[in-house]
Amino acid sequence: MSKIVKKPFAALRPVPIVLVSCGHGARANIITIAWTGILCSTPPCVGISVRPERHSHALIQETGEFVVNIPGESLLDEVEYCGFTSGREVNKFAVRGLTPAPGSTIQTPLIAECPINLECRVTHTIPLGSHNLFIGEVVAVQMSQEVMDAQGRVDNTKLKPILFTGDAYWGLGNSLGCYGFKQAG
Repeated sequence: MSKIVKKPFAALRPVPIVLVSCGHGARANIITIAWTGILCSTPPCVGISVRPERHSHALIQETGEFVVNIPGESLLDEVEYCGFTSGREVNKFAVRGLTPAPGSTIQTPLIAECPINLECRVTHTIPLGSHNLFIGEVVAVQMSQEVMDAQGRVDNTKLKPILFTGDAYWGLGNSLGCYGFKQAG
């Protein structure tokens, strides 16, 4: 396989798209984030990278918490809207008809229409350059039964998460095998 060397860029593809809710009460906001991921298993931690000039950045800094809401494909229009509209100017919950639901352990509302919600408390903020990385310990997870299999695990064929490739949104393709399927028995 021949390769060419390119100047550095955020080349990791695909990445999950999430809707991050932040702020409290009338100041609650939603921001679309693609720079996100799992950072630790014990304690469970996730990271989101947010530009300091974004309205949501200040809300997360002020409250020390956020919710990672995992949307399904049916929420693609809301994902797009929340990524291109500032919460300084509009209430995205109201404009997009999304329901701010109470968290079980934090004050930041979750998005009821998203099938999975990770309630997070900020443990670290790391300036990286164009973005600051907020590391959040997952203090509670709310999951819709509609996206679970018989064992209570996430069924991705029901969840239908949205992936981002830098210039396009994608859904999941076919399963390639289960974790550990190549292990010798």
